[in-house]
Amino acid sequence: MAKAMSSQNRVTPSAEGIAASAKAAGKHRGLPPVEKWDPPFCGDLDMKIARDGTWFYLGTPIGRRGLVKLFSSILKKEGEDYFLVTPVEKVGIQVEDAPFVAVDFEVHSPGPDQVLTFLTHVDDRASAGPAHPIRVERDPETGEPAPYVLIRRNLEALIDRKSFYRLVDLGHTGPHDGQEWFGVRSGGEFFPIIPASELPE
Repeated sequence: MAKAMSSQNRVTPSAEGIAASAKAAGKHRGLPPVEKWDPPFCGDLDMKIARDGTWFYLGTPIGRRGLVKLFSSILKKEGEDYFLVTPVEKVGIQVEDAPFVAVDFEVHSPGPDQVLTFLTHVDDRASAGPAHPIRVERDPETGEPAPYVLIRRNLEALIDRKSFYRLVDLGHTGPHDGQEWFGVRSGGEFFPIIPASELPE
């Protein structure tokens, strides 16, 4: 649920208002420079990004892909909280897991110098490497892996299941923190997935 607004706030945030401000501010090439914007906090929107990348507003999926892409372009993370930011307002939203989903990747220069370029469901591209690391979290109870790749700023994408299986097919063992791990290389970096000792026989 959206938090109660402070009585000092004069504007009640809405998806329509945020979209209009984002469009007005985004009349240039590339992503809006949200890291340079520091507008006042205007409260929370009843907006959520589900684990599968679906955006919801007032409990209803946002069906217009162009609108989802617009909102995703003004997304900002501060600490563990997510906001939509324009030059004039900042509103909080809920994110179930990661804000993006990596739905595919391309392999360039297969072999030791390979580069894996990920594509998200909102058409962001990021080549895994030192600036865009891959990390894998494991459920402490089930051991199930949850793989992520950093897309832009400090915003990650959850790598979808089919892409993760492809990653595993490209994997090999290598040293990491003094141990042997199974992982994958990209952009000159080795990204560990699972300790080699835990690989099935």
